[in-house]
Amino acid sequence: MLVGGFYAAVSLGISLVFGLLDIANIAQPAFLILGAYATYVVNSSFGLDPIATGILFTPLFYLLGAVVYRVYYAAFERRGDEALRGLVFFFGLLFIMEVSLSLKYGVDYRLVEAPYIGKSIELGVVGIAYRLLVPCVVGLVMTGALYLFLGRTFYGRAIMAVSQDSGALRLMGADPVRIKTVAFGIGIAAASLAGALLITIAPVVPSSDRDYIGRMFAITVLGGMGSIGGTLVAAIILGVIESLMGTFFGPSWALAASFGILLIALAVRPAGLFGR
Repeated sequence: MLVGGFYAAVSLGISLVFGLLDIANIAQPAFLILGAYATYVVNSSFGLDPIATGILFTPLFYLLGAVVYRVYYAAFERRGDEALRGLVFFFGLLFIMEVSLSLKYGVDYRLVEAPYIGKSIELGVVGIAYRLLVPCVVGLVMTGALYLFLGRTFYGRAIMAVSQDSGALRLMGADPVRIKTVAFGIGIAAASLAGALLITIAPVVPSSDRDYIGRMFAITVLGGMGSIGGTLVAAIILGVIESLMGTFFGPSWALAASFGILLIALAVRPAGLFGR
């Protein structure tokens, strides 16, 4: 259950970018790891709390996401080449970021320090580790905040509508490219904050992004494309299934569960649990 809250945070960005904008950003996990390493650098240098560091970095990653989308739009989407060449563009981004982190920091595991890491809260006979509880709570807050933003603000409703009818959006006085830029920036910022949560839970290496690409898409598809509430439910389901698989069959089977769920969801209910 606690892991599910963290998985929701990890998947919010791809649910927004892929689920609502129809942009298959397979580089999303690399931004997750980039956020984790940014948190590591500040934490190891200045001792700042990893969650606070992640929050401080979100504006920077928002701007980075906005720039990435503008490049993607100018080079591919505007010309109608986003289907294949756009996918190659994001794959190239993923490769560049992973290799750059490997060259800079090597392949040794990196971790952060915080007063609550290593401690737990006792609820009867059950001990809950703060390193899992804190990311879960932050993930739930992120999910709730994005849900309210999409449902109750002009930009949020515009993001919900942009992939359905860009023409009608223009008639309302909104620029679809600007709306997508905002949405993409939010998606990357969410990934960076989730990276801070990730490195709070476990050490990371540059190749850790490979462990999450399947999980992100599995949760997004299972929950329903563009459904933030569905993302949370699917994340909890995947977290429970992975915990059970890891307990009874070993850790290696836990990662396979996400790909299995993705295949089953595509075969049985392509629209997802809460898909329209």
